Amino acid sequence: MKAFRWLWSAYAVSTYGTWIAFGAFPLIAVRVLHSPAFAVSVLEAAGLAVAAVVAIPLGPWIQHRAKRPVMIGMDVVRFLAMASVPVAYLLGRLSFGQLLVVSIVSGTANIVFTAASGAYLKHLVHRDELLAANGRFEGTTWVATATGPPLGGALIGALGPVVTVAADALSYLLSALAVLRIRGSDVATRRGPATRLLTGWRVVFGDPALRRLFLNAMMTSGLIMATLPLLAVLLLGRYHFPAWQYGLAFGVPSLGGFAGARLCARLVARYGRYRVMIVTGWLRSIFPLGLAFTRPGIPGLLTVIVVEGLLIACMGVFNPIYATERLQRAPTEHAAQVVSAWSISSKLSQATLMVIWGVLATLTGPLTAITVSGVLLLGAPLLLPRRSHMPDPVAAPAPGRPAALVVGQDGGHRVGHADHGQEDPERPGGVLSH
Repeated sequence: MKAFRWLWSAYAVSTYGTWIAFGAFPLIAVRVLHSPAFAVSVLEAAGLAVAAVVAIPLGPWIQHRAKRPVMIGMDVVRFLAMASVPVAYLLGRLSFGQLLVVSIVSGTANIVFTAASGAYLKHLVHRDELLAANGRFEGTTWVATATGPPLGGALIGALGPVVTVAADALSYLLSALAVLRIRGSDVATRRGPATRLLTGWRVVFGDPALRRLFLNAMMTSGLIMATLPLLAVLLLGRYHFPAWQYGLAFGVPSLGGFAGARLCARLVARYGRYRVMIVTGWLRSIFPLGLAFTRPGIPGLLTVIVVEGLLIACMGVFNPIYATERLQRAPTEHAAQVVSAWSISSKLSQATLMVIWGVLATLTGPLTAITVSGVLLLGAPLLLPRRSHMPDPVAAPAPGRPAALVVGQDGGHRVGHADHGQEDPERPGGVLSH
């Protein structure tokens, strides 16, 4: 479907821009603004936490608006925020406070864009094709993760970190242009008494499968992300790995994520969605414990590459399944709020655990803190849904749900429930035709 290809293109170009600029803000803070280590930590954690809190009241706002204009607007916001950094640098006015504000603004816009795009994907793609669609997004993420930082590193070495921020800003502008090219209907939910600030969390905790997936995701992503700064300290500081080896340690394993995403649909077709999710869910919680055996030199480098490669390959298979299950189980009229609540909670849990593990590493050492994280991760799969929690979701809307407004290309409205997989009777082949 041409519309999906444009949506995928928008995601791809902005994702590559983000990974090309990966690490640019800390570099600017250290090398340009000469900020201390504590300030750099605050820049990383505060950007996640404050953006998540600011985004909480935006869930209902996203749900009641057509999703494409929201995505375009957030791309423009991210473009303007990121572009302000090189402009201020050239004018000699760049400050740590501006970096912090840009981090918060862009983080908030990321959450809003993710929520709107998730709800729009549910509207756009037939439910039987959601797994393949999420697999394409997942594969794109890991290829960008593998290739973006080395390219960004080359740009930083040649032209400085501010140039990569400008490239990231340009990627959001290109993303907005791609979304603008999408034609067809859009979806928005009619305002009703059921819409509340915390509706996304109520939906998640009201569904046993979503609740367990949510808790597993918060614990797993939080503990994994908490160890990333510690690995940087361990490899670059204590073990004195050169920068190219550090980049290699995280670039090469990302190709495993691409391979996993490509295999996901085939594995599900052969072994079943639930079995594949459980097996990869357990494996992605077991492999991080291997980082406890990281040592200096080439053996340590190979240990990190192998462990991270196995972990990321499992994530490449697991993530499309859980993302598809989340979209299928979320009611259409609350899909954006569910994705928003998920994203907000993830950022808050990651920021919180980063701080906690930073303190733990200060008291015990980075390798000990990484080991503790690996041990705790062994309990995360116990939170995964049971088979009894995951019957096929009912496609028909429950009585009393507020109707969704399907917004036509000509600006007209058609009242319906706009569930993905429900074909438009006037346009055979899907809910969004050309």
